[in-house]
Amino acid sequence: MARSDLPRGNPCAQCGKPIAKPDWIESAPGRTSYLWTCRACDYRFEAIAIYDESQSEHEPLAA
Repeated sequence: MARSDLPRGNPCAQCGKPIAKPDWIESAPGRTSYLWTCRACDYRFEAIAIYDESQSEHEPLAA
């Protein structure tokens, strides 16, 4: 994932303050997981984006 593709300004799930960028990203076929930490209230949460497998941009790593 390119840095320009990173989600930015996601609101905190607890207090609603914007979070500049995710702390951690993990991609797998059909999904991307993001770990967010709010600096305002110290709340941590994970958000998962799920994509249609047929539209996934990622090529398999092994056959």
